Amino acid sequence: MTEELSVVVHEGQGPPLLLVHGMLASRAQWLLNLPMLSTCTTPVTVELWGHHLSPSPSDPEAYKPANYTQLFEAIRERLGIERWFVGGCSLGGALTMRYSISHPDRVIGQFLTNSSSAFADPDTCRKWQASSAASYEGLMRGGMTSVERIPVHPRHAKRLPATVKKALLEDGESHTVEGIAGTMRWTSPFASVRLDLAQSTVPSMLICGSYERRFQPLREYAAVNLPNLVVHDLPAGHAVNMEAADAFNTHVEAFVHDLSDGTTHGA
Repeated sequence: MTEELSVVVHEGQGPPLLLVHGMLASRAQWLLNLPMLSTCTTPVTVELWGHHLSPSPSDPEAYKPANYTQLFEAIRERLGIERWFVGGCSLGGALTMRYSISHPDRVIGQFLTNSSSAFADPDTCRKWQASSAASYEGLMRGGMTSVERIPVHPRHAKRLPATVKKALLEDGESHTVEGIAGTMRWTSPFASVRLDLAQSTVPSMLICGSYERRFQPLREYAAVNLPNLVVHDLPAGHAVNMEAADAFNTHVEAFVHDLSDGTTHGA
């Protein structure tokens, strides 16, 4: 496969930080975070297949979570990074957690936000997988109109700051039906790392939007079963890094500061 994910290395002061957005978002998800994060890290933003500037492979294997692990590791190697922080929102958090479990020696620390896909139980995953083919076909038939009806599409968000929502909607015009359908068919239903949490060895932080009530049982599960985890609850919903950006930024800055050893983390 010759296609590559869209990657941007931002100006920064500090260890590299891989940032992976959620479903139907883009690098614009980090608009309110990058200015602060750039003072303590060197952010590396990645866009998922079919989202904004990333292509939409025709091969289903490309979308599978295990392949994203390989892609993230290839990005690290290509950039000459020895160790880095990783962070993800929602589906992005599930994918970065999987990477951290697979490559703990390459991860200084990881953080994520509310991610049902990361912590979903086996029964839920089976239901998602059973319905994913129909979802795929429905999206392919319905086109972008069907994509825009997906509940997590930013056009339905009620708490997003106007500047971020505008940027996400503009980037969303570049999403492809094929890429979004492929993500819903092959990525999201298979992204859970719930059964692998005990294998996690890297310091972890969950920044939880407490207004998302359906996530609270999964938050409690993670708090008990994910080793080396600290949880911060913020007055926000699913998109906590955008809805409560200042508090989110403060927690990430402290997390990075506590784990950084003052050395260069490049090759």
